[in-house]
Amino acid sequence: MVDRDSLQGLLAEHAELESQLGDPDVHADAERARKLGRRYSELTPIVKTINELDAVREDLAAARELAREDPSFAEEVEQLDARVPQLESRLTELLLPRDPYDASDVVMEIKSGAGGEESALFAADLLQMYLRYAEHVGWKVVVLDATESDLGGYKDVTVSIKGGGDGPDGVWARLKYEGGVHRVQRVPTTESQGRIHTSAAGVLIYPEPEEVEVEVDPNDLRIDTFRSSGPGGQSVNTTDSAVRITHLPTGVVVSCQNEKSQLQNKARAMQVLQARLQAMAEEEEAAKTSDTRRSQVRTVDRSERVRTYNFPENRISDHRVNYKAYNLDQVLAGDLNGVLNALQEADRSERIAQQNAPTPGPGNAE
Repeated sequence: MVDRDSLQGLLAEHAELESQLGDPDVHADAERARKLGRRYSELTPIVKTINELDAVREDLAAARELAREDPSFAEEVEQLDARVPQLESRLTELLLPRDPYDASDVVMEIKSGAGGEESALFAADLLQMYLRYAEHVGWKVVVLDATESDLGGYKDVTVSIKGGGDGPDGVWARLKYEGGVHRVQRVPTTESQGRIHTSAAGVLIYPEPEEVEVEVDPNDLRIDTFRSSGPGGQSVNTTDSAVRITHLPTGVVVSCQNEKSQLQNKARAMQVLQARLQAMAEEEEAAKTSDTRRSQVRTVDRSERVRTYNFPENRISDHRVNYKAYNLDQVLAGDLNGVLNALQEADRSERIAQQNAPTPGPGNAE
């Protein structure tokens, strides 16, 4: 259990945030007010649980005292006594270390892989699935760049997804598990003999932090401009407003063509580039420290799949948590809550297990 001094520190921080949010001058700076509001929302359930736990403990002590003289209070003692470990368990979960990017918006890339045109069509299906889910939960999605295939699929597409709420959890908290290879099994529209094919598309997702920590040397960049294009490669702009930025040391390439001007496209592309470089830096650091967190699959290989979409059986399977459901049609219509909840619960259970794991010492060293 967390020591009382730490809990008192959280209570004091919550009270200070409440005071600051009550100051009209704070709300003159919308970004500052948003950050304070998110931290306040994050601490509020913790504070409520601490206060409830304290109240139950006080009531339990009083009920035990009364039970010594009046046995009719024994039942109340039993009920209150059962509440204490429940609240302690809830508090432990609330105090688990949070992902620092849980409140962030995201940049998502979907890339076709093995399977040719069928893979590109599946990439388009995945995009529609995320667009519909975003619509259900009130998120805003902007397509930053896209390369269409001949049959109307996507060879690759990059989108920005923004939540815009003041709560402790943003888009990243919900979609961070989507990175990896998504495999589809179905009869393609290009198949004339009705055979089931297997193909794959890759999903890459990056948090878009409010303050990007990665500094980019302008000398490391090659910036090209070109005309925005629509379906079939048709030009949709008479000026070279689209921007492609290549980060020479890493080979990372980012394009943006959907903003109205070249300056806007350049600024947006730089934002995406910084987010990608930051994600790469954190993955390298995680590898150095043997971090056990699941990493995203960076190659679109059918053998490295995180999820399978089986159309003949109307089945969706997430192989990381052994999740399986026969509502693929609903999932593709935007009902992702089942699989996302399963992934969040598995992550929560893993973090609790790590929190409760014994610290290596002289008595239990390997």
